[in-house]
Amino acid sequence: MTVTVIGGGLAGCEAAWALATRGVPVRLVEMKPIRRSPAHRTDELAELVCSNSLKAARIDSAAGLLKEEMRRFGSVCMAAADESRVDAGGALAVDRDRFSAAVSRRIHEHPLIEVEHREVTAIPEGPVIVASGPLTSDALAEDIARLCGDGLHFYDAAAPIVTAASVDPATSFRASRYDNESSGAGDYINCPLNKAEYEAFHAALVSAETAPLHDFDVAAPEVYEGCMPIEVLAKRGADSIRFGPMKPVGLRDPRTGHRPWAVLQLRAENAEGTLYNLVGFQTNLKFGEQKRVFGMIPALANAEFVRYGVMHRNTFLRSPELLTSGFRFRDRKDLWFAGQMTGVEGYMESASSGMLAGINCARALTGREELVLPRTSMMGALSAYVAAPNVNFQPMGANFGILPPLETPIRDKRERYAALAARGLADLEKVIDKP
Repeated sequence: MTVTVIGGGLAGCEAAWALATRGVPVRLVEMKPIRRSPAHRTDELAELVCSNSLKAARIDSAAGLLKEEMRRFGSVCMAAADESRVDAGGALAVDRDRFSAAVSRRIHEHPLIEVEHREVTAIPEGPVIVASGPLTSDALAEDIARLCGDGLHFYDAAAPIVTAASVDPATSFRASRYDNESSGAGDYINCPLNKAEYEAFHAALVSAETAPLHDFDVAAPEVYEGCMPIEVLAKRGADSIRFGPMKPVGLRDPRTGHRPWAVLQLRAENAEGTLYNLVGFQTNLKFGEQKRVFGMIPALANAEFVRYGVMHRNTFLRSPELLTSGFRFRDRKDLWFAGQMTGVEGYMESASSGMLAGINCARALTGREELVLPRTSMMGALSAYVAAPNVNFQPMGANFGILPPLETPIRDKRERYAALAARGLADLEKVIDKP
């Protein structure tokens, strides 16, 4: 029996891969290039629309643990990420075009996956996995709403990208925080500001003109903290961004020998190192305002912007009322949801939900019970969070706070995280469903 997977993002590709590698034929339906959302710019599958960072790489970090768990399940996205990696200190960042191309190649080459390019306007008969993402087209979103009731929605933002050649080398320097071997010294271009420069920049930022939002008729849209526009964060106080995205901790300006007052870091966007994104500078400022205000940072005075920051709508389900921890729809046994629309936040969190939905769909087709992962694993904790009763449900990314505490407390944070990661991987190996 062929399974229909709606959406060719990370979650949809992982769902299709999980099914196909378990011998289940898949029809993967992606609306690009027939129709695109405002945030998409290429026709490839698994397009990264915001940052090119997949967060920390270390296994003793929450994001790193999640990615290692996905590797052990045979993740198609992790294989592509490892293939397209760019230098980013302790983070796993990728050349986004090479990443998408690597995922697309694997999907198109698999003999059990058929890719169709068309818009889906209603959920078809099952078995089906809906992984259409937070930018689901209006017609399909309306059909999902009829099935599920009102969803949760707020806005998400992306950061600008500049050319490396246009960043002033005389007023910037290369370094990773603390410049040690584990962080990969020199992976970031750092754009320092002194106290006067920072204060002038902050004043301009909080008074800059923002772009109108057309997705909803709202005066003050709710924004997820993890993707807070830099101008919104700046309005929380004079030092809010200096202790946030522009914190200078662990950096020393070689020109002065001292720590700057504030720093904007630029992270490589592609393997060639010709493009860099402004880390933490997701924004909804008008394009002209972005060039004017961000140009007040000395190193970006003549920056060439190849992509300006944008803000777009994200839509989420009331998953605790609707989904099991295996991402199966409670009231329709041949339907699963996956990706960010289920309330997991982040690229790999979304991908992991698609993987688990695909695995459980395959198990259901062969009469096997739903795979419930141990709460001590990051994938298990995230899927449990999505399904647990919660009247104040909000999207959640990978973090150690959602794992059960260790039986024997460990005071040192690094040692505690390492112990949590080791426990989670050991418990996962006991139940892991490999193709």
